[in-house]
Amino acid sequence: MKYGMNLLLWNGEVSDDVLVTCEKLKAIGYDGVEIPVFNLDLDYAAFGKRLDSIGLQRTAATIRGQEDNPISSDQKTRDRGIEQNKKALDCCAASGVETLVGPYHSAIGVFSGKGPTEDEWKWGVDSMRSVAEYAATVGVQLAVEALNRFECYLLNSHADSARFVRDVDHPACGMMYDTFHANIEEKDIGSAIAAGGDKLFHIHISENDRSTPGAGNIRWDETFDAIKAIGYDHWLTIEAFGLALPEVADATKIWRRMFDDELKLAEDGLNFMKTEMEKRS
Repeated sequence: MKYGMNLLLWNGEVSDDVLVTCEKLKAIGYDGVEIPVFNLDLDYAAFGKRLDSIGLQRTAATIRGQEDNPISSDQKTRDRGIEQNKKALDCCAASGVETLVGPYHSAIGVFSGKGPTEDEWKWGVDSMRSVAEYAATVGVQLAVEALNRFECYLLNSHADSARFVRDVDHPACGMMYDTFHANIEEKDIGSAIAAGGDKLFHIHISENDRSTPGAGNIRWDETFDAIKAIGYDHWLTIEAFGLALPEVADATKIWRRMFDDELKLAEDGLNFMKTEMEKRS
């Protein structure tokens, strides 16, 4: 098992400023960090070298929006979505990222007023297959993320994700599990985690209020029991959000401070994950 921390708690893009935080995360005991890949014009290679020197491995997260929606009815918009996902993969390859996670299967925060149509599903699958083929050439794997119904409509449950990646049918394309979204959408946590099978490439550990894992109401015993039961041994990465970045706080609808200190959240969260896994060893 590898333990990671998403850097969106501190910064919305890679920068020298966040490297001091990365050094502290390494000292706390993290194996790696999850870097935001939203600005595709930064020097990701240089940032990757700095993380190498610190001794941190890395995953990454990206999203798509209305202007580059991979399930748009407009072919040019879908093509932009494919190209932007490929550019994000280039950034990942340059910085030494092993897995790109996130809801880049469709536009976040864009709704049609109903569930996905057969055409939208097909457009999403075809678009992702093109991205997966490219991911294989640059040595990065994909882990697409289901979001709750208030954030997207293509993939809401982890069964949706499992069906989607099996329709894509490419070795480089898998799915991820997120405890925050599961808390809204899933009835049976064990079945939701098991749904991905050998296609489950990544897990986000996120509390029901996006604060310190273990301090809220997520069904943690069921979650860690299921993780152990399926023999999952990839990344457990904390995704928490606060008020440090106005644009991230706005996007994640964080209006109040729910923890005392970002590094204390990271330390307590890591101890929580390791303790829960050790209980089941």
